[in-house]
Amino acid sequence: MDIFMNLTLSGLSTGMMIFLLASGLSLIFGLMGVLNFAHGSIFMWGAYSGVWIYFRTQSFSLAILAGMIMGMALGWLAERTIIRRVYGRHVSQILLTTGLMLVLNEVLKAVFGPNIIAVPIPPLLAGSWELGGIIIVKYRVFTISVGLLVAAAVHFILTRTRVGMIVRAGVQNQEMVQVLGINIRQVFSLVFMFGAGLAALGGVMMAPAIGSINPNMGLENQMLAFIVVVIGGMGSILGSALASVLVGLAGVYTAWFLPEAALAVNVLFMTIVLLIKPSGLFGMGGGHNS
Repeated sequence: MDIFMNLTLSGLSTGMMIFLLASGLSLIFGLMGVLNFAHGSIFMWGAYSGVWIYFRTQSFSLAILAGMIMGMALGWLAERTIIRRVYGRHVSQILLTTGLMLVLNEVLKAVFGPNIIAVPIPPLLAGSWELGGIIIVKYRVFTISVGLLVAAAVHFILTRTRVGMIVRAGVQNQEMVQVLGINIRQVFSLVFMFGAGLAALGGVMMAPAIGSINPNMGLENQMLAFIVVVIGGMGSILGSALASVLVGLAGVYTAWFLPEAALAVNVLFMTIVLLIKPSGLFGMGGGHNS
């Protein structure tokens, strides 16, 4: 039972960190219909930028802020120079964002180097509590709390605010929103920036959790983010949150019993969900930008 509880807490923590990456992808891919294959690279740039600031300031708060600013800056630049020209053209999106991914990855290696960089857990979040033989790692509790807070905040913004209403209306009928005098392109640009910022936040949060950062971490985690968005349902933040937890738990349990099958289990899970419910667990139909 102790092992089960420890694995469960680890799976929840991993799931919430995956969600931070997937939540941005859920906005960009699930809601706006943009296939951004550079999303993992933005996640990685957020991690490296945050760690760089952390090593120089010893402030994890500043590291999170710096990582998100870097992610939002890259998201803004990508949307304005590349994505804006290919809304609604998925093949072009795949080709251009794949090229952007390769460029970002190589530039990152040139700036920060190709080697693995060890990242310690911040002192305030280090250590653990023990309750009846169950080890509760403080940093895991922190990541779970941040993930839940982000899920609640993004869901509230999309469903209870004017900005969220404009975004959802713009996805369904872009021309009608523009007729009302709203610059929907500017709104989509802000959504893209916000999604990239969430990806970068996920990168900063994951760095201490896995104990290091490396130039392959973007690709390694991007696949999980796409799996989560597909399982949760296109455009559903709460669906992505639930799918992230399921993927995190499945990955941890499988890694304990059969490590080499961890990714395969999640791909199989996604396949089963698509066969039973093609729109995902809480699918909204996805974006239709053109």
